[in-house]
Amino acid sequence: MTEPERLSLAEWLVLCLVREEPTYGLVLVGLLARDGRLGQVWSVPKAVVYRALQRLETLGLIRTVGEQRTSQGPVRSLYQATPAGDATARAWLSTPVEHPRDVRSGLMVKLALLDRSGIDSRDLLEAQLATLLPVATALDDRLRATTGFEHTLVLWRHEAMTATVRFLEALTAQSEVRAR
Repeated sequence: MTEPERLSLAEWLVLCLVREEPTYGLVLVGLLARDGRLGQVWSVPKAVVYRALQRLETLGLIRTVGEQRTSQGPVRSLYQATPAGDATARAWLSTPVEHPRDVRSGLMVKLALLDRSGIDSRDLLEAQLATLLPVATALDDRLRATTGFEHTLVLWRHEAMTATVRFLEALTAQSEVRAR
């Protein structure tokens, strides 16, 4: 695959879950349903899970490694990550989100997946802070230079960024305490 960054968040979730261990689409549907363990962070409809599996297989990031016939419904395919899929997922999991608005979606998904895998998230958290701190500084500067509704908008973004940075700092501190 030449452009893995073009995967949707749903496709990244499916790839990372298949990377954990060979699994069936139905298992992924349960995990990613609104009341599923990961669906509580980012839910993915059943049809989107199955489309993601097809696309990831077409891209060579996962492969079918077995089938299970059942008396109820179609044959179930067992999926496993390819070496390229494993490397792509690992790289994505260690990369901070670029935009503050993606903290709620992309970063939280990555943190949930890292926790599921028992992987320490401190490196990701520190990289995320390093990515967002310059943005926070720029918002501080813009806040002082704006008036009217532009000031209102920049104040909103500034406060949201301040809360995000506080959250990341608190989470990083907790991770450091747990690591001791």
